[in-house]
Amino acid sequence: MWIGACTSSIGTWMQMMAQSWLVLQLSGSPFKLGLDSFLSGIPIVLFSLFGGVFADRTARQKILIGSQVVQLTCAFLLAALFATRVVEVWHILTLSFIVGTAQSFGGPAYQALIPSLVKTEDLPNAIALNSIQFNVARVLGPMFGGLALTNLGASWCFSLNGLSFVAVVISLLVIRPHFSPSKTGESVLTSMKQGFAFIRKQGTMESLILLAFSMTFLAFPVVVFLPVFARDVFHGGPNLYTIMLVCSGGGSICGALVVAGFGKYKHQGRAALLMLVALGALVTGFALSRWLVLSCILIFLSGGTLLAAFVTISSLVQMITSNEMRGRVMSVYNVAFRGGMPFGSLIVGALVKEFSAPVVLMYNGILLGILGLFYLVVQRKVATL
Repeated sequence: MWIGACTSSIGTWMQMMAQSWLVLQLSGSPFKLGLDSFLSGIPIVLFSLFGGVFADRTARQKILIGSQVVQLTCAFLLAALFATRVVEVWHILTLSFIVGTAQSFGGPAYQALIPSLVKTEDLPNAIALNSIQFNVARVLGPMFGGLALTNLGASWCFSLNGLSFVAVVISLLVIRPHFSPSKTGESVLTSMKQGFAFIRKQGTMESLILLAFSMTFLAFPVVVFLPVFARDVFHGGPNLYTIMLVCSGGGSICGALVVAGFGKYKHQGRAALLMLVALGALVTGFALSRWLVLSCILIFLSGGTLLAAFVTISSLVQMITSNEMRGRVMSVYNVAFRGGMPFGSLIVGALVKEFSAPVVLMYNGILLGILGLFYLVVQRKVATL
């Protein structure tokens, strides 16, 4: 499963790198860049709760295979549009929405599937390793994507991404998870209500979900708007954008390795909040930096801190959740975590038009630090975990 997911993630990052640059090149608008991220993420907010119910009722592999086939088709379609020179920004935006819809069903199924492949005591390490594969792809994908974009053209990035989904389908046909969906006559709405009721009964679950949303809402736009920093702040091109993506991905790998090395440890909640404060400081520093070397160091460190905080919070949510409720609970968590990305990107994109990317992201970093301090000092439920 790890190998298949890593292969697919490399292809996805190749496409994301080429697609972001293509949107900025075709439109010349940072707002369109944020809109593309918004449209790829908003289906997760709209449909993930349904996806979570199906993940508890249906074989999770079947849902994931369907999701991969849809994403594969969209990648090849975008490659064909670009190769025939008819691609327009609205094509990209539409396909981003379709891919996001497929991910809204595949995401809860995937997150619920991972714990059924390992023992409970190995869960933090499994989540960290899963994050490592994603961030290995964040390093290798932009590297390969940059080479393909520069030397072969964007259609190759999209085509190779389409091929990469085959690896996931093969791995899904091979694995044997320890989970059998329960048969029920309950309505989808009733199942959703049970998921929300379970979350409300857990004293800290709501706070963890809110933190996940806030973290991606404020921190993820740093990655989305790296093309703007590469082009407008440092006056570079696709190669500089690739370097920045690689720095961010390399930091994320290191952050995940550190968390995997520690495994399950005491005071994970307090550690996650301290990471959030540090992340705020790093984002603010990156926004203010005008020295390229320092910016690359800060983006490396912020990538590591963001990933370490994410893995720690995800591990806490997974360990609190029972297996029969996992799909529904993780769908709510997925809505929060992934939902912060499109809204943050859209709002930052609109504000960048009025101010500038460095100014807006500086305030994002300050708000992140304040949020972490609030949960450390005032609302201390998470800090006691």
